Amino acid sequence: MQRVRLAHTEVLLAQLRSVGPLSRAELIRLTGLSRTTLFDIIGDLIARGVVVEREPSLSGHRGRGRPSTTVSLNPSAGRIVGIDLGRATITVIVATLGHDILARGSRPITLTAGPARRANAAIKLIDDLVQEHDIDLRALEAIGLGLPGLVFGRSRSAGGSGSPSVAAKQVSTRIQDRYGVAVVTDNNSRLAALAEGTWGATRDVRDAIYVRWSDGVGGGLIVDGRLARGAHGAAGEIGHVSVEPDGDPCPCGGRGCLELLIRPSALIEQCARRGVTVADPADLVARALAGEPIVSDVVRHAATLLGRVLSGMVVQLDPGKVAIGGTLAHAGEAVLEPVRTAIGQLAIPGHTRRLDVVTAQFGDEGGALGAVAAALRLNMSEPLPTLPTA
Repeated sequence: MQRVRLAHTEVLLAQLRSVGPLSRAELIRLTGLSRTTLFDIIGDLIARGVVVEREPSLSGHRGRGRPSTTVSLNPSAGRIVGIDLGRATITVIVATLGHDILARGSRPITLTAGPARRANAAIKLIDDLVQEHDIDLRALEAIGLGLPGLVFGRSRSAGGSGSPSVAAKQVSTRIQDRYGVAVVTDNNSRLAALAEGTWGATRDVRDAIYVRWSDGVGGGLIVDGRLARGAHGAAGEIGHVSVEPDGDPCPCGGRGCLELLIRPSALIEQCARRGVTVADPADLVARALAGEPIVSDVVRHAATLLGRVLSGMVVQLDPGKVAIGGTLAHAGEAVLEPVRTAIGQLAIPGHTRRLDVVTAQFGDEGGALGAVAAALRLNMSEPLPTLPTA
Protein backbone atom coordinates (compact mmCIF):
# COMPACT_ATOMS: atom_id res chain seq x y z
CA MET A 1 0.00 0.00 0.00
CA GLN A 2 2.90 2.33 0.75
CA ARG A 3 4.31 1.80 -2.74
CA VAL A 4 0.88 2.44 -4.32
CA ARG A 5 0.56 5.66 -2.36
CA LEU A 6 4.07 6.71 -3.41
CA ALA A 7 3.14 6.09 -7.05
CA HIS A 8 -0.04 8.19 -6.70
CA THR A 9 1.93 10.96 -4.99
CA GLU A 10 4.49 11.06 -7.78
CA VAL A 11 1.77 11.27 -10.44
CA LEU A 12 0.33 14.30 -8.66
CA LEU A 13 3.73 15.98 -8.16
CA ALA A 14 4.66 15.40 -11.81
CA GLN A 15 1.59 17.38 -12.89
CA LEU A 16 2.46 20.25 -10.55
CA ARG A 17 6.00 20.30 -11.96
CA SER A 18 5.02 20.36 -15.60
CA VAL A 19 1.87 22.52 -15.45
CA GLY A 20 2.26 24.68 -12.35
CA PRO A 21 -0.49 25.69 -9.88
CA LEU A 22 -3.64 23.61 -10.31
CA SER A 23 -6.99 23.36 -8.58
CA ARG A 24 -8.02 20.09 -6.95
CA ALA A 25 -10.63 19.57 -9.67
CA GLU A 26 -7.97 19.97 -12.36
CA LEU A 27 -5.68 17.55 -10.55
CA ILE A 28 -8.44 14.95 -10.33
CA ARG A 29 -8.97 15.26 -14.08
CA LEU A 30 -5.26 15.13 -14.96
CA THR A 31 -4.20 12.36 -12.58
CA GLY A 32 -7.27 10.13 -12.65
CA LEU A 33 -7.12 9.81 -8.86
CA SER A 34 -10.30 9.63 -6.81
CA ARG A 35 -11.39 12.71 -4.89
CA THR A 36 -10.77 11.01 -1.55
CA THR A 37 -7.27 9.80 -2.47
CA LEU A 38 -6.22 13.10 -3.99
CA PHE A 39 -7.47 15.21 -1.09
CA ASP A 40 -5.72 12.88 1.38
CA ILE A 41 -2.39 13.09 -0.49
CA ILE A 42 -2.60 16.86 -0.85
CA GLY A 43 -3.33 17.21 2.86
CA ASP A 44 -0.23 15.16 3.68
CA LEU A 45 1.95 17.15 1.25
CA ILE A 46 0.74 20.46 2.69
CA ALA A 47 1.51 19.22 6.21
CA ARG A 48 5.01 18.22 5.08
CA GLY A 49 5.54 21.56 3.35
CA VAL A 50 6.04 20.03 -0.10
CA VAL A 51 3.11 21.94 -1.63
CA VAL A 52 1.33 25.15 -0.67
CA GLU A 53 -2.25 26.24 -1.13
CA ARG A 54 -2.91 29.63 -2.64
CA GLU A 55 -5.97 31.79 -2.70
CA PRO A 56 -7.22 32.57 -6.21
CA SER A 57 -6.59 35.90 -7.87
CA LEU A 58 -9.84 37.73 -8.59
CA SER A 59 -8.29 40.06 -11.16
CA GLY A 60 -9.40 39.14 -14.64
CA HIS A 61 -11.85 36.50 -13.40
CA ARG A 62 -14.96 36.55 -15.60
CA GLY A 63 -16.75 33.30 -14.75
CA ARG A 64 -19.54 32.78 -12.29
CA GLY A 65 -18.73 32.25 -8.64
CA ARG A 66 -15.46 32.45 -6.83
CA PRO A 67 -12.46 30.79 -8.56
CA SER A 68 -10.99 27.72 -6.90
CA THR A 69 -7.92 27.72 -4.69
CA THR A 70 -4.86 26.14 -6.24
CA VAL A 71 -2.00 24.03 -4.97
CA SER A 72 1.56 24.29 -6.20
CA LEU A 73 5.02 23.08 -5.31
CA ASN A 74 6.64 24.97 -2.46
CA PRO A 75 9.96 26.13 -3.93
CA SER A 76 11.32 27.16 -0.54
CA ALA A 77 10.46 23.91 1.24
CA GLY A 78 10.67 21.02 -1.21
CA ARG A 79 13.87 19.01 -1.05
CA ILE A 80 15.61 16.84 -3.62
CA VAL A 81 18.61 14.59 -3.00
CA GLY A 82 20.99 13.53 -5.76
CA ILE A 83 23.43 10.65 -5.20
CA ASP A 84 26.30 9.54 -7.39
CA LEU A 85 27.33 6.20 -5.90
CA GLY A 86 30.47 5.70 -7.98
CA ARG A 87 33.00 2.91 -7.89
CA ALA A 88 35.31 4.63 -5.41
CA THR A 89 33.50 7.83 -4.38
CA ILE A 90 30.05 8.77 -3.13
CA THR A 91 28.84 12.29 -3.95
CA VAL A 92 25.61 13.71 -2.54
CA ILE A 93 23.84 16.99 -3.32
CA VAL A 94 20.80 18.26 -1.42
CA ALA A 95 18.82 20.86 -3.37
CA THR A 96 15.49 22.68 -3.36
CA LEU A 97 12.75 22.55 -5.95
CA GLY A 98 14.04 25.94 -7.05
CA HIS A 99 17.39 24.34 -7.98
CA ASP A 100 19.29 25.94 -5.10
CA ILE A 101 21.96 23.71 -3.58
CA LEU A 102 21.68 23.45 0.20
CA ALA A 103 24.54 21.02 0.80
CA ARG A 104 27.08 18.92 -1.05
CA GLY A 105 29.65 16.39 0.02
CA SER A 106 31.81 13.50 -1.12
CA ARG A 107 33.26 10.49 0.62
CA PRO A 108 35.46 7.58 -0.52
CA ILE A 109 34.17 4.02 -0.53
CA THR A 110 36.07 0.79 -1.11
CA LEU A 111 35.76 -0.78 -4.54
CA THR A 112 34.81 -4.14 -3.02
CA ALA A 113 31.86 -2.83 -0.97
CA GLY A 114 28.64 -4.72 -1.69
CA PRO A 115 25.20 -3.20 -2.39
CA ALA A 116 24.07 -3.09 1.27
CA ARG A 117 27.28 -1.45 2.44
CA ARG A 118 27.20 1.06 -0.41
CA ALA A 119 23.58 1.98 0.28
CA ASN A 120 24.30 2.43 3.98
CA ALA A 121 27.34 4.60 3.20
CA ALA A 122 25.20 6.85 0.99
CA ILE A 123 22.56 7.11 3.72
CA LYS A 124 25.23 8.00 6.28
CA LEU A 125 26.56 10.80 4.04
CA ILE A 126 23.05 12.18 3.49
CA ASP A 127 22.29 12.13 7.21
CA ASP A 128 25.62 13.79 8.03
CA LEU A 129 24.98 16.60 5.52
CA VAL A 130 21.44 17.10 6.83
CA GLN A 131 22.72 17.40 10.38
CA GLU A 132 25.69 19.59 9.49
CA HIS A 133 23.60 22.07 7.46
CA ASP A 134 20.43 21.84 9.60
CA ILE A 135 18.26 20.72 6.68
CA ASP A 136 14.66 19.64 7.25
CA LEU A 137 13.99 16.50 5.19
CA ARG A 138 10.30 16.29 6.10
CA ALA A 139 9.70 18.01 2.76
CA LEU A 140 11.89 15.53 0.86
CA GLU A 141 10.16 14.87 -2.45
CA ALA A 142 12.39 12.45 -4.36
CA ILE A 143 15.89 11.03 -4.61
CA GLY A 144 17.96 10.55 -7.75
CA LEU A 145 20.50 7.74 -7.67
CA GLY A 146 23.38 7.25 -10.11
CA LEU A 147 25.23 3.93 -10.23
CA PRO A 148 28.11 2.75 -12.43
CA GLY A 149 27.74 0.07 -15.08
CA LEU A 150 24.62 -1.43 -16.60
CA VAL A 151 21.96 -0.36 -14.16
CA PHE A 152 19.25 -1.79 -16.42
CA GLY A 153 19.35 -4.64 -18.89
CA ARG A 154 19.47 -8.40 -19.08
CA SER A 155 20.95 -9.92 -15.96
CA ARG A 156 21.75 -13.54 -15.12
CA SER A 157 20.11 -13.02 -11.74
CA ALA A 158 17.34 -10.58 -12.52
CA GLY A 159 16.47 -11.93 -15.95
CA GLY A 160 14.49 -10.07 -18.54
CA SER A 161 15.37 -7.19 -20.78
CA GLY A 162 15.07 -3.77 -19.17
CA SER A 163 14.80 -5.00 -15.59
CA PRO A 164 16.92 -3.36 -12.87
CA SER A 165 20.11 -5.18 -12.03
CA VAL A 166 20.06 -7.03 -8.72
CA ALA A 167 22.61 -4.67 -7.15
CA ALA A 168 20.78 -1.55 -8.37
CA LYS A 169 17.51 -2.89 -6.99
CA GLN A 170 19.06 -3.63 -3.60
CA VAL A 171 20.63 -0.18 -3.29
CA SER A 172 17.56 1.77 -4.44
CA THR A 173 15.19 -0.26 -2.26
CA ARG A 174 17.32 0.28 0.84
CA ILE A 175 17.43 4.06 0.22
CA GLN A 176 13.71 4.24 -0.56
CA ASP A 177 12.85 2.32 2.61
CA ARG A 178 15.00 4.69 4.66
CA TYR A 179 13.49 7.95 3.36
CA GLY A 180 10.03 6.90 2.16
CA VAL A 181 10.13 8.71 -1.19
CA ALA A 182 10.54 7.63 -4.78
CA VAL A 183 14.09 6.82 -5.93
CA VAL A 184 14.90 7.41 -9.62
CA THR A 185 17.85 5.20 -10.59
CA ASP A 186 20.07 5.32 -13.67
CA ASN A 187 23.66 5.01 -14.82
CA ASN A 188 25.77 7.78 -13.24
CA SER A 189 27.51 8.78 -16.48
CA ARG A 190 24.16 9.06 -18.23
CA LEU A 191 22.93 11.25 -15.39
CA ALA A 192 26.02 13.44 -15.79
CA ALA A 193 24.97 13.87 -19.43
CA LEU A 194 21.55 14.95 -18.18
CA ALA A 195 23.15 17.56 -15.90
CA GLU A 196 25.21 18.97 -18.75
CA GLY A 197 22.15 19.07 -20.99
CA THR A 198 19.97 20.71 -18.34
CA TRP A 199 22.30 23.32 -16.86
CA GLY A 200 25.81 22.78 -18.23
CA ALA A 201 28.05 22.67 -21.29
CA THR A 202 25.47 21.24 -23.75
CA ARG A 203 22.37 23.09 -22.56
CA ASP A 204 22.30 25.21 -25.72
CA VAL A 205 21.99 22.29 -28.17
CA ARG A 206 19.28 19.69 -28.73
CA ASP A 207 21.64 16.84 -29.63
CA ALA A 208 24.83 16.10 -27.73
CA ILE A 209 27.25 13.38 -26.67
CA TYR A 210 28.73 13.31 -23.19
CA VAL A 211 31.76 11.21 -22.20
CA ARG A 212 32.92 10.61 -18.65
CA TRP A 213 36.61 9.64 -18.77
CA SER A 214 37.65 8.51 -15.31
CA ASP A 215 38.37 5.14 -13.69
CA GLY A 216 35.53 3.94 -15.89
CA VAL A 217 34.64 5.27 -19.33
CA GLY A 218 30.94 5.94 -19.80
CA GLY A 219 28.67 8.43 -21.41
CA GLY A 220 25.23 9.62 -22.32
CA LEU A 221 23.33 10.84 -25.36
CA ILE A 222 20.96 13.77 -25.59
CA VAL A 223 18.75 13.20 -28.63
CA ASP A 224 16.30 15.93 -29.66
CA GLY A 225 16.40 17.35 -26.16
CA ARG A 226 15.85 14.02 -24.41
CA LEU A 227 18.18 11.76 -22.49
CA ALA A 228 18.39 8.47 -24.39
CA ARG A 229 18.30 5.35 -22.23
CA GLY A 230 17.94 2.86 -25.09
CA ALA A 231 15.73 -0.20 -25.55
CA HIS A 232 17.74 -2.18 -22.98
CA GLY A 233 19.13 0.57 -20.76
CA ALA A 234 22.59 0.57 -22.34
CA ALA A 235 22.60 3.78 -24.40
CA GLY A 236 25.83 5.76 -24.15
CA GLU A 237 28.07 2.91 -22.94
CA ILE A 238 30.94 4.14 -25.08
CA GLY A 239 33.55 2.49 -22.87
CA HIS A 240 32.35 -0.93 -23.97
CA VAL A 241 32.82 -0.44 -27.68
CA SER A 242 35.37 -3.06 -28.74
CA VAL A 243 38.47 -1.39 -30.15
CA GLU A 244 40.60 -4.56 -30.24
CA PRO A 245 38.32 -7.58 -30.80
CA ASP A 246 41.20 -9.95 -29.95
CA GLY A 247 42.26 -7.92 -26.92
CA ASP A 248 41.96 -8.60 -23.21
CA PRO A 249 38.61 -9.76 -21.82
CA CYS A 250 36.40 -7.11 -20.23
CA PRO A 251 34.01 -7.64 -17.30
CA CYS A 252 31.17 -6.71 -19.66
CA GLY A 253 31.79 -9.95 -21.59
CA GLY A 254 33.53 -8.33 -24.55
CA ARG A 255 37.19 -8.09 -25.48
CA GLY A 256 39.46 -5.13 -26.09
CA CYS A 257 36.92 -2.56 -24.90
CA LEU A 258 37.83 1.12 -25.06
CA GLU A 259 37.65 1.41 -21.27
CA LEU A 260 40.38 -1.22 -20.82
CA LEU A 261 42.69 0.73 -23.11
CA ILE A 262 42.22 4.34 -21.97
CA ARG A 263 41.25 4.30 -18.29
CA PRO A 264 43.82 6.12 -16.13
CA SER A 265 45.28 2.95 -14.61
CA ALA A 266 45.97 1.59 -18.12
CA LEU A 267 47.66 4.85 -19.16
CA ILE A 268 49.81 4.84 -16.02
CA GLU A 269 50.89 1.26 -16.88
CA GLN A 270 51.75 2.35 -20.43
CA CYS A 271 53.91 5.17 -19.05
CA ALA A 272 55.67 2.69 -16.72
CA ARG A 273 56.47 0.38 -19.65
CA ARG A 274 58.15 3.37 -21.31
CA GLY A 275 60.21 4.13 -18.20
CA VAL A 276 58.12 6.92 -16.63
CA THR A 277 56.63 6.51 -13.16
CA VAL A 278 53.30 8.28 -12.71
CA ALA A 279 51.91 8.39 -9.19
CA ASP A 280 48.17 8.57 -9.84
CA PRO A 281 45.57 9.96 -12.29
CA ALA A 282 46.04 13.53 -11.01
CA ASP A 283 49.78 13.24 -11.65
CA LEU A 284 49.04 11.86 -15.13
CA VAL A 285 46.90 14.90 -15.92
CA ALA A 286 49.44 17.33 -14.47
CA ARG A 287 52.27 15.89 -16.57
CA ALA A 288 50.15 15.91 -19.72
CA LEU A 289 49.36 19.58 -19.09
CA ALA A 290 53.06 20.25 -18.55
CA GLY A 291 53.84 18.65 -21.91
CA GLU A 292 56.10 15.82 -20.68
CA PRO A 293 56.87 13.96 -23.93
CA ILE A 294 56.11 10.35 -22.97
CA VAL A 295 53.07 11.14 -20.83
CA SER A 296 51.74 13.53 -23.47
CA ASP A 297 52.21 10.88 -26.15
CA VAL A 298 50.34 8.25 -24.10
CA VAL A 299 47.46 10.61 -23.35
CA ARG A 300 47.29 11.84 -26.94
CA HIS A 301 47.09 8.27 -28.26
CA ALA A 302 44.31 7.46 -25.78
CA ALA A 303 42.39 10.61 -26.74
CA THR A 304 42.77 9.67 -30.41
CA LEU A 305 41.25 6.22 -29.70
CA LEU A 306 38.37 7.94 -27.95
CA GLY A 307 37.92 10.29 -30.90
CA ARG A 308 37.84 7.36 -33.34
CA VAL A 309 35.02 5.70 -31.39
CA LEU A 310 33.21 9.02 -31.06
CA SER A 311 33.46 9.60 -34.80
CA GLY A 312 31.04 6.74 -35.47
CA MET A 313 28.61 8.17 -32.94
CA VAL A 314 28.96 11.60 -34.52
CA VAL A 315 28.08 10.21 -37.96
CA GLN A 316 24.96 8.54 -36.58
CA LEU A 317 23.72 11.26 -34.19
CA ASP A 318 25.08 14.45 -35.79
CA PRO A 319 25.33 16.26 -32.44
CA GLY A 320 25.89 19.95 -31.91
CA LYS A 321 28.42 19.32 -29.13
CA VAL A 322 30.59 16.66 -27.57
CA ALA A 323 31.36 17.27 -23.89
CA ILE A 324 34.12 15.39 -22.07
CA GLY A 325 34.07 15.13 -18.30
CA GLY A 326 35.84 13.08 -15.66
CA THR A 327 39.43 12.99 -14.46
CA LEU A 328 41.10 13.15 -17.88
CA ALA A 329 39.00 16.13 -18.92
CA HIS A 330 41.13 18.23 -16.56
CA ALA A 331 43.90 17.89 -19.15
CA GLY A 332 42.00 20.37 -21.32
CA GLU A 333 43.29 20.78 -24.87
CA ALA A 334 45.80 17.98 -24.37
CA VAL A 335 42.74 15.73 -24.60
CA LEU A 336 40.24 17.83 -26.54
CA GLU A 337 42.49 18.56 -29.52
CA PRO A 338 43.26 14.92 -30.48
CA VAL A 339 39.60 13.97 -29.95
CA ARG A 340 38.55 16.87 -32.18
CA THR A 341 41.13 15.92 -34.82
CA ALA A 342 40.11 12.24 -34.93
CA ILE A 343 36.45 13.12 -35.30
CA GLY A 344 37.24 15.62 -38.04
CA GLN A 345 39.25 13.05 -39.99
CA LEU A 346 36.75 10.20 -39.72
CA ALA A 347 33.20 11.57 -39.32
CA ILE A 348 32.43 12.39 -42.98
CA PRO A 349 35.34 14.82 -43.44
CA GLY A 350 33.62 16.56 -46.36
CA HIS A 351 30.60 17.48 -44.25
CA THR A 352 30.41 21.14 -43.33
CA ARG A 353 28.99 20.50 -39.87
CA ARG A 354 29.98 22.65 -36.91
CA LEU A 355 30.84 20.46 -33.94
CA ASP A 356 32.23 21.80 -30.69
CA VAL A 357 34.28 19.44 -28.51
CA VAL A 358 34.35 20.98 -25.06
CA THR A 359 35.12 20.25 -21.44
CA ALA A 360 32.06 19.35 -19.37
CA GLN A 361 31.06 22.04 -16.91
CA PHE A 362 30.31 20.08 -13.75
CA GLY A 363 33.32 17.82 -13.30
CA ASP A 364 33.09 15.28 -10.50
CA GLU A 365 29.67 16.56 -9.37
CA GLY A 366 28.01 15.90 -12.73
CA GLY A 367 26.50 12.56 -11.75
CA ALA A 368 24.99 13.86 -8.52
CA LEU A 369 23.63 16.98 -10.24
CA GLY A 370 22.13 14.79 -12.95
CA ALA A 371 20.53 12.68 -10.23
CA VAL A 372 18.95 15.88 -8.89
CA ALA A 373 17.70 16.73 -12.41
CA ALA A 374 16.24 13.23 -12.82
CA ALA A 375 14.50 13.41 -9.44
CA LEU A 376 13.08 16.83 -10.29
CA ARG A 377 11.56 15.50 -13.48
CA LEU A 378 10.81 11.92 -12.42
CA ASN A 379 10.42 10.95 -16.06
CA MET A 380 13.61 10.47 -18.06
CA SER A 381 11.70 10.65 -21.36
CA GLU A 382 10.52 14.22 -20.80
CA PRO A 383 12.26 16.90 -22.89
CA LEU A 384 14.86 19.02 -21.21
CA PRO A 385 13.83 22.55 -20.27
CA THR A 386 13.60 24.96 -23.21
CA LEU A 387 16.13 27.75 -22.86
CA PRO A 388 15.20 31.37 -23.46
CA THR A 389 16.31 32.67 -26.85
CA ALA A 390 17.53 35.97 -25.47
